[in-house]
Amino acid sequence: MALQKRKTIVRDISWLSFNNRVLQEAADPTVPLKERIKFLGIFSNNLDEFFRVRVATLRKMTELGNKARMHLEEKPESIIEHIQEIVQQQQIAFENIWKDIQKELSKQNIHLLNEKKLSTSQQKFVQEYFNEQVRSSIVPLMIESIQNFPVLNDKSIYLACKLSKKDKTIPQRFALISIPARSISRFLIVPGKVGEHNIILLDDVIRFCMPVIFASFGYDQFSAHIIKLTRDAEIDIDNDVATPLIQKIKKGLKNRKKGKPVRFVFDKDIDISLLTYLVKRLGLSLKENLVPGGRIHNFKDFMKFPDSVFTVKGTRKKPFTHPLLKNVNSVTNVVFKKDVLLNFPYHSFDSVIDLLREAAIDPTVVSIKITCYRLASRSKVINALTNAVRNGKQVTAVLELRARFDEEANLDWKEELEEAGVKVLLGVPNQKVHAKLCLIKKRENNITTHYGFVSTGNLNEETALLYGDHCLLSSDRKIMADVNRVFTYLENPRTRVNILNSCRTLMISPTAMRKQLVALINKEIKLARQKKYASITLKLNSLSDEQLILTLEDAAKAGVEINMIIRGIFCMYSENKKFKIPVKAISIVDEYLEHARVFVFNNGGNTKMFISSADWMVRNIDHRLEAACPILEKDMQQEIIEMLNIQLKDNVKARILDNELRNEYVNPGNKATIRSQVEIYNYLYQKK
Repeated sequence: MALQKRKTIVRDISWLSFNNRVLQEAADPTVPLKERIKFLGIFSNNLDEFFRVRVATLRKMTELGNKARMHLEEKPESIIEHIQEIVQQQQIAFENIWKDIQKELSKQNIHLLNEKKLSTSQQKFVQEYFNEQVRSSIVPLMIESIQNFPVLNDKSIYLACKLSKKDKTIPQRFALISIPARSISRFLIVPGKVGEHNIILLDDVIRFCMPVIFASFGYDQFSAHIIKLTRDAEIDIDNDVATPLIQKIKKGLKNRKKGKPVRFVFDKDIDISLLTYLVKRLGLSLKENLVPGGRIHNFKDFMKFPDSVFTVKGTRKKPFTHPLLKNVNSVTNVVFKKDVLLNFPYHSFDSVIDLLREAAIDPTVVSIKITCYRLASRSKVINALTNAVRNGKQVTAVLELRARFDEEANLDWKEELEEAGVKVLLGVPNQKVHAKLCLIKKRENNITTHYGFVSTGNLNEETALLYGDHCLLSSDRKIMADVNRVFTYLENPRTRVNILNSCRTLMISPTAMRKQLVALINKEIKLARQKKYASITLKLNSLSDEQLILTLEDAAKAGVEINMIIRGIFCMYSENKKFKIPVKAISIVDEYLEHARVFVFNNGGNTKMFISSADWMVRNIDHRLEAACPILEKDMQQEIIEMLNIQLKDNVKARILDNELRNEYVNPGNKATIRSQVEIYNYLYQKK
């Protein structure tokens, strides 16, 4: 498939290129072994979600015929075929990388044992562990005896077993065993020689104990291979306005468990008669992406590979308190004097929690309003909100129930918040609320003031340790007035639909952001045509919106200097002989997940800079409620520009985003090596 024939690169092919950058990290021998294993887990988890969502969507579009072609510029069947080719190549690379990692583990006396490599004492240990911890959690399914084949759960893995007898006095049988990896650790450390670390997978514990599991059947030969079914995970929300959203979500979650298969992964060494039987009973065909793989599946579990076996623990440093907030009695008092820009994961997320806790106990605080998209499993944000209610505050939380794969957790949070007395809003019909906003109302001496924050990332203290994001703590009247308008709309979306148009400081989608972004780009084009310096710097997770891409191309042709740091999807052809100044486009994949969105326009020397929750994708610009907040203070602008410049100079973890999606690393040449995440930590830390 020739990429250059299109106006833009196919979104799904670009995403696979991003996931290949994750695989590159797993292959990098300079990355600590523990982190290399983690990157294999991330790659695997990413690919699972890709099939659940994107491939499932493409399959649905194959049923639309020419209508799908209108949206995709080409047949979805051809995109799926291309996806298959790339995934197969990546699967081979994955297996080779895992083999290399296992060799390196052995050099560090870390051994991954299987059921055939156990010593006599280890066999006894594993058998006892199985009897005490595992046996009660498994129930084999003798699938040939079941008239209606059992529904295989998405995200679960199964041992497909073949039972036989050497003398063939009884016919062979097939069985399925679900691996209970959600309730029991996938990894068991077994005793061994001094200085050795031995690990066996739960899969292999069960394999070893198969003679015990099937003792009553009289078989003496057993083989077992991992299989996994990936299902369509999209929740279809019907248009029946009489049905509450909660019921629709709950129904969708139930249906997700029985979603249409989009991929069937199996151990390539599986008995062919067993594979044929499974494919037939599951009603699968080649269209369901039958993918042969290695012995291990659900590699996402390897993100929790035991830490204790490693002597080298990784290079990650602890976050530190922002210098303006260090040793202060009140974060709130600081924010009323000066806006504070937090840069995660370098700065501590505790400052956000402290701001909310202070509001919860401050007798002059009247109300707290906040948007919640993905929360930590034991959320301190929720704790602060419920305590605020106990202290007599009016608390409003906008919970987005359609946050993919967090729907169930958010339903649980809804119940907990409502039981505590929090007013819970469930977003807007047909529009995800993705903006990260907080508004705190304070009334003192008959004077009402507002403060709060605007963030590029989720209000989640767990992911704030791993995700690169910006969060502006502010009491700026204009910014907070617009945040207030957004919450007014969210509380009354039908009657206050026009209030978003009155926002003057924040850029809000889906009402005005597209128009304003195009205007900002066109301003740079106009300056360039006047022979004046013009530049645009973008940092995004994804760039796939065709109109914005083509407008950026016009800017490059006019002579605007364009620099882009795009972590994931990148659909622009960055190389074009018509560009007066070559576009610089890189992607950085490293220890932290680059998640921040920043838009910088030179604007004739009067810099316009925004941090945002929105990527430049159709879904963000046209179908979600997003906010882009201006950074107005010059010192903050300079700080962000310094961080962007450090990333643009990265020559260790930066890959070039070219037209062929080759993911070539930036060549340092004779320059000193710059690993941007390390350098940014040092840059911010020295400000302490």
